[in-house]
Amino acid sequence: YVAAVYEHESILSPAPEALVDRQSALELMGRNLDIYEQQAVAAARQGAQIIVFPEDGIHGFNFTRSSIYPYLDFVLHSDSVKWNPCREPYLFNDTEVLQRLSCMALKNKIFLVANLGTKQPCEQTDPQCPADGRYQFNTDVAFDADGALLATYRKHNLYFEYAFDTPPEPDYKFFETPFAGKFGMFTCFDILFFEPAVNLIKQYNLKQIAYPTAWMNQLPLLAAVEFQQAFATAFNINILAANIHHPTLGMTGSGIYTPVKSFTYHNMESYGGKLIVAEIPVITTDYESNLDKTPSRVSGKGKEPLPPLFYAEMMYDNFTFVPLWGEQGELQVCANTLCCYLNYQKAVLTDELYALGVFDGLHTVHGTYYVQACALVKCSGLSFSTCGQEVTDATALIDFQLWGNMSTPYIFPLLLTSGITLDFADHRGWKNNHYFMSKNRTSAGLLTAALYGRWYEKD
Repeated sequence: YVAAVYEHESILSPAPEALVDRQSALELMGRNLDIYEQQAVAAARQGAQIIVFPEDGIHGFNFTRSSIYPYLDFVLHSDSVKWNPCREPYLFNDTEVLQRLSCMALKNKIFLVANLGTKQPCEQTDPQCPADGRYQFNTDVAFDADGALLATYRKHNLYFEYAFDTPPEPDYKFFETPFAGKFGMFTCFDILFFEPAVNLIKQYNLKQIAYPTAWMNQLPLLAAVEFQQAFATAFNINILAANIHHPTLGMTGSGIYTPVKSFTYHNMESYGGKLIVAEIPVITTDYESNLDKTPSRVSGKGKEPLPPLFYAEMMYDNFTFVPLWGEQGELQVCANTLCCYLNYQKAVLTDELYALGVFDGLHTVHGTYYVQACALVKCSGLSFSTCGQEVTDATALIDFQLWGNMSTPYIFPLLLTSGITLDFADHRGWKNNHYFMSKNRTSAGLLTAALYGRWYEKD
């Protein structure tokens, strides 16, 4: 099927904390929706059957609970009410944004997924009802090619979004399409947690995900395109990921991902939006081709002295590292119960410093979640203290096998190359209670090769 995602440079309110009336809010959102409209037309012209728009793309961000209120549409979060906002605009008040999105889908005969802020009155008898008598949700909506509202998903894992409420229960939301079966929906930070993202995929055996996001890139392990691809690969699914484009905030990185191919956009240099359209296969069976090939161990050449262990902060976590000295070698580094192993051969020798790092513990900055990671990274300089810092360019080509005795089945294989481009492992999978990935000759200089494990039970 043909899919489209749009990375949108949203027109933001100059003063998001100021209180404005509904009319001014609609005016600002209308300017963003005008751009959405053009992109929906362009996508449909290129044969797209579905288009996904980013999180916060219509209203922006940095609001307070009260200042976002005029920007919120009313949505009934109920699967029992069938409603087409374009054809039946009179059914509910404060649904102007929904109506425009619905009409966009209808006019272009395209399935459409977008993100907006929504409100829902609640009774004081509801113990979770906020003091102001209403819920405010960060919401994804999906429309079919006739403009009918198919599904609404309320973001569960909020990322410092004080304007919004967490829904009382996690939503497991998907919608049916004639061209690719079921699509699940979740938003941005959700991708790092078991609920509802992983549970949704497993419970309903979903193979397609629509994923609006407003992601701030964090190298070396959590650049948007890097993690989006790893997620598609790990769960053997297609992901349509739409990010917003604000390079000054480190926000870029969208793509259409299959388990074996990615169509991505990452651009920190220029402004404006980007439409990605790609034809991808509907996944019906599991890709087994690249799983479970035994890693062959490279034989050691004599007894070189062991390189030193050192510690450095990476992604706000205290990693234990060992440097890659020499043009080839076998390394091991452990922390807590996790041991990481690397066989490597530098195919192109450069004076860049690389290190193998391990972390097995609770990550506590900008969210709390348990990580088990084995990571081969390029350091930003030549001293140990530069390992774990953000690097975007590299020239060394390294053949490697990386494996670890991970305690969780949820391993995201990261493979990032120079210029924030992506590559795929030649082989990966489980062997003798170790997860491994191997690669001969990346397409560009190696930035990061990592096994990023999420041990959800220990969050």
